[in-house]
Amino acid sequence: MTAATTAANPESAHRGLVTVSVMLATIMQALDTTIANVALPHMQGTMGATQDQIAWVLTSYIVAAAIFMPLTGFLSARWGRKRIFMWSVVGFTVASMLCGAAQSLNQIVLFRLLQGIFGASLVPLSQAVLLDTYPRERHGAAMAMWGVGVMVGPILGPSLGGWLTEYYNWRWVFYINLPFGVLAWLGLAAFLRETPIDRTRRFDLLGFALLSLGIGALQMMLDRGESLDWFTNPEVVIEAMLSGLALYLFIAHIFTHEHPFIEPGLFKDRNFSVGLLFIFIVGIILLATMALLPPFMQNLMGYPVIDVGYLMAPRGVGTMFAMIAVGKLSGKVDVRHMILLGLMLTSLSLWEMTNFNTDIDGWDIVRTGITQGLGLGFIFVPLSTITFATLAPRYRNEGTALFSLMRNLGSSIGISVVITYLAQRTQANHAAFADYINPFNLALRQAVEAGAYNLTTPEGLAAINGEVTRQAATLAYLQDFRLMMWITVAAIPLIILLRASPKKSAVNDVHAAME
Repeated sequence: MTAATTAANPESAHRGLVTVSVMLATIMQALDTTIANVALPHMQGTMGATQDQIAWVLTSYIVAAAIFMPLTGFLSARWGRKRIFMWSVVGFTVASMLCGAAQSLNQIVLFRLLQGIFGASLVPLSQAVLLDTYPRERHGAAMAMWGVGVMVGPILGPSLGGWLTEYYNWRWVFYINLPFGVLAWLGLAAFLRETPIDRTRRFDLLGFALLSLGIGALQMMLDRGESLDWFTNPEVVIEAMLSGLALYLFIAHIFTHEHPFIEPGLFKDRNFSVGLLFIFIVGIILLATMALLPPFMQNLMGYPVIDVGYLMAPRGVGTMFAMIAVGKLSGKVDVRHMILLGLMLTSLSLWEMTNFNTDIDGWDIVRTGITQGLGLGFIFVPLSTITFATLAPRYRNEGTALFSLMRNLGSSIGISVVITYLAQRTQANHAAFADYINPFNLALRQAVEAGAYNLTTPEGLAAINGEVTRQAATLAYLQDFRLMMWITVAAIPLIILLRASPKKSAVNDVHAAME
């Protein structure tokens, strides 16, 4: 690379080191979205908390991250992206250490709240940094590297969390963030350059308050709705009303205020607007499956926690292979074709999962997991690239924050929908199957004659009811997989609305040749 090229792009000489530093921060935050889930029962025992109380360890993190994520654009413009990035890494790492050292439920909930506040900016800032660090024709490769952290982190989180909890202690699911945080901070301090600072930008307090109230109430409703029986509970009704009203007022506000919290010009870009809807759907598929498979394997198939983690891990391997392939194909294949391939692979894996039963072996879970991982990899990276392909660079900090926010909201809504649907279908299936428990059922009579069941004792009736419940739950899981399959198929027409990425300019060609 020549001196002229380096002068034109000061970060190009340290592009690899900037990428490593950014990826460490991304992986650290992405792991924490799922790594703590498997440790909840152990935390519950240590803290002497009820199941409803320990759930606040997850709720506090999710709500805080959702509320503060949209602040990323303003904070970066007002105080500089490098400064905000480095403080976020420090805050997240310190909060992780405090979570690991917590001695009471109140302490760990407070520290998880801080973790969510500081971690909210890490993923959108890492995406914005990579988009600015790499030239346009290499955005596909950059997003492939970024996607490894964002997508593989949540997939590998339960495996790593289960291993640490099993062989060490639940506190290590938080302490493990220390080396990631220290190395990320050192790399950012040494190699990332600061962005221009806009001291004149005003803070739209009303806009931020409305958005925070809307998102916070929505996340609370989604997180607590299932345990509170949804809209039969006054708390859920109030949260739904607050969310709907606040979000409506926020939308009206940003289109009428002189200096809104989020600039409406963002949504004039068609690729960006369609990309937000697309990533919302990807969020549903990514973590909804992660929420269903572990209890399916543990409760119905009898797998221990550690084995569940091992069987889920190959899903991340499939995602990594897909992202490597996308990086190689970037600039050679239309990204819309790769997104179509990803949707087809994801739909295929979900269709295969609708044929699961409790007698399948581990290979079936691994095989469908790898297929789904490949599909999600082929969707996520091209989508991350094309969403920002035509968006003005000045919108990137705000745009990446909204992109991550929509993915998180999709995950929250997706998990709530599939868990609620699972409970409803289990009840309906149980009622339908119970109709077959009668004296005219030949298979039941043969089982009774063979001594498998005894209809004259409470124990025998309980055994039959247990088997009916087990089969009803199995069918409910398959119906959930089918629901997600149709959601994936329904997303395919959105590809038509995406514009092809602009061809690389002659200037970028020269830079690529020099590198």
